[in-house]
Amino acid sequence: MTRTSSPGVDDTTRDRIRGCLLGGAVGDALGNPVEFLSLHAIRAAYGPAGVSGMVPDGEGVTGRVTDDTQMTLFTAEALIRADARASAKGIGGAETGILLHAYLRWLDTQQHPGPPPAAGPRDVVRSGWLREQPWLYARRAPGNACLSGLRHRHVPAPYGSLDGTPGPVNPDSKGCGTVMRSAPFGLTGEFTGYAFELAGRAAQITHGHPTGGYAAGAFAAIVRHLLDGASLEAAVARTLELLARHPRHEETSDALRQAVALAAEGSPSPEKAESLGGGWVAEEALAIAVYAALAHPDPGSVADALLLSVNHSGDSDSTGSVCGNLLGVLHGEAALPASWLAVTEGRDVIARVADDLVLQFHGPTPPYGESVHPRERYPHN
Repeated sequence: MTRTSSPGVDDTTRDRIRGCLLGGAVGDALGNPVEFLSLHAIRAAYGPAGVSGMVPDGEGVTGRVTDDTQMTLFTAEALIRADARASAKGIGGAETGILLHAYLRWLDTQQHPGPPPAAGPRDVVRSGWLREQPWLYARRAPGNACLSGLRHRHVPAPYGSLDGTPGPVNPDSKGCGTVMRSAPFGLTGEFTGYAFELAGRAAQITHGHPTGGYAAGAFAAIVRHLLDGASLEAAVARTLELLARHPRHEETSDALRQAVALAAEGSPSPEKAESLGGGWVAEEALAIAVYAALAHPDPGSVADALLLSVNHSGDSDSTGSVCGNLLGVLHGEAALPASWLAVTEGRDVIARVADDLVLQFHGPTPPYGESVHPRERYPHN
């Protein structure tokens, strides 16, 4: 991996990275209880404005996250481990294999009530600190393509430009599972093009349709630009330029352009969000999230943007998660609604993973009172 710079840990970088991961979890938890409800049913249950804050799920629990947050954390873990390995061995190229192993750890969380035992000290899948977190062992409507795709154990090529060729695993699938897990690719400080292409290739571990990869890559690229302080409008515009260099980019590019145009009309509404689709597929989930974030651009309107991103007839937890990632990296952790964050499941672990990303990629020494370098939580054998 080659980063554009190594500026060291600074409060702005840390705030944006923590905001990104925590914001995604908040949006995920906000949308989770209404994921499979129509807009009509949401309004019937919660009033004309729909959901106006965190509400209990079907089991009466408020703040639960889903596979969106789970897989995002395992993506972040994989990137930390891959970079630690590259630093230790002096050579990269193992990123997609390490991502597969991380997603197989996530698959364990969907198949076991708690952490299953490792096969031995050299078990590269059942290892590390993250998989030991008991709250991750919860199955909350994970995507079928994510589940079925991981059973192929496909390792995409580590290098090479995306060329619009379908991948071998679920070649017709472009579900939003590729997008909702891909924010961490934009948080490492790598060149934007590298973040775009690694996210796109990693999508092919489970989803082979080119749009699934392009939407994941576009999301990573937007996050990367926002981490550098770009406006969301500028980040999307630069990402559209990047997409245009690749064959079969049109579905993703068209969805982003529609989101931008819709936000420019003003008067945001759930009906307008629904005109972009249901969010079940990758480019629609990205478009709805971008639309909601653009429709309420100010730091003080993060709650309004998140509510817009989940009050629709579609994949509300995924669109909420992606929107939360965008808002968090755009405005920082402090802009997230404090009362919503306080009840979000796993927030301490999520913040720890965010801090470990900061340290691994942006800082040379253990910050924030750490006495031990967090690489010890991320074995890289």
